[in-house]
Formats: sequence, C-alpha cells, structure tokens
Amino acid sequence: MTDDTSAAQNFSSRLNWLRAGVLGANDGIVSIAALVVGVAAATNNRDAILIAGISGIVAGAISMALGEYVSVSSQRDSERAVIEREAHLLATEPEKELLLLQQAYQERGLSETTARTVANELTEHDAITAHLQVEMNIDGQTTTNPWHAALSSFVAFVLGAALPLLAVTIVAADYRIGATVVGSLIALALTGGVGAKLGGAKLLPAIARVMLGGAGALVVTWSIGELLGTSLAL
Repeated sequence: MTDDTSAAQNFSSRLNWLRAGVLGANDGIVSIAALVVGVAAATNNRDAILIAGISGIVAGAISMALGEYVSVSSQRDSERAVIEREAHLLATEPEKELLLLQQAYQERGLSETTARTVANELTEHDAITAHLQVEMNIDGQTTTNPWHAALSSFVAFVLGAALPLLAVTIVAADYRIGATVVGSLIALALTGGVGAKLGGAKLLPAIARVMLGGAGALVVTWSIGELLGTSLAL
C-alpha cells in the first residue's frame, strides 16, 4: 500500500467520525433544547428543568452512541462478507474474475487491450482490492471504526446538549426560554456549517435546514409545555 493510499484511508476514517460528531452535537442541541424549553414553558421550577435536562442528556448520548456503533458495525459486517465472497471467487474462478475486471475497465472507456493490461497488472499487485474498488466501489480494508464513531457521537451529543441546559438553568426565569432558543439556533448554525464544510456542500442551505428544523422542534415543545402548564395550573 502506498503512502498516498494510506493517507487517503486515514482521512476517510477521520472524516467519518468527524461527521458522526457533528451529527451528535446537532442532535444534542435540538433534543435537549426542545426538552428543556418544553419543561420551562410548563414550570418555573429550576430543579425540575435541570433533572429533565440531565436525564435527557444521559439517555440521548447513550442512544446516539449505541445507534452509531450498531450502524457502523453492520456496515463493517457487510463489507467483510463481500470481501470474503470476492476472495473465494478469486481463488476458485481466477480467469472469470480477471475477465470481469477487464470488462469493468472497458465499460469505463478503456480499449480491450489496455483494459486487459490494467486488469492483469492490478491482479498481480492486489487482486481483491482491485475487484472491490472497481466492481463494488469499496476499499479492500474497512476503515470506519464503530468504537470511534460511537465515542465521537457520545461526546459530541453531551457537548451540544450542554449549551441549552446551561442557558435554561443559569439565565433568570423571565429570559431563560428566549436565551435558550437564541443560543441553540446559533449553535445549530455552527454545526450545520461544519457539517456542510465536511461534506463539501453549500453552507447556506445546510445552515437554513438545521436552523428551521431546530426552530420547529422548539416551537412544538414550547407549545406543548404551555398547554400542559396551563392545564395543570387549572
């Protein structure tokens, strides 16, 4: 494996857990902000808000980490199954696999002679990686670590959730909902921008999506809290 290939795989691995971290932070902000705003709309009891927020952070962080671990582990299992199947085919039907590799390169625009030469050279160098990359668009090695993704999501969720929890418990009762909403929307704009940057997407549409989604969640939970608070008061 060349240094360039190794560097590309390391970058891909880092990018995967960075994206998992951004998604975790985004979920932490939205879910906990919506939760504490809903509770704050129903009651001014700081202890009740704090308990609800902390419980939500613990449950949400564990859920995010577990979801990432299961998802990435399933992906790794699928890739390993494909690699094992391809290795078996190369061992039992090498000529057929060589022809398939040649045809794949011909479909990409190479002449029959050139495609045959490329297929032969790649087969001699690393047959299984060549087939996986060309025929199935996956690397010969699984680079995404489920534990990295799970830990990244857990930590990011907690960090993202800490902002709305601090805002709603530190700020005075008359301003806590407004401060939580404003702070959360600013944080969502940042995570949306970072996510777009990592994915190479346009910044403004990505930021607008997460901010609108977060604002919608806050409006819904605030409305529910207001209704429940009024009902309980009656």
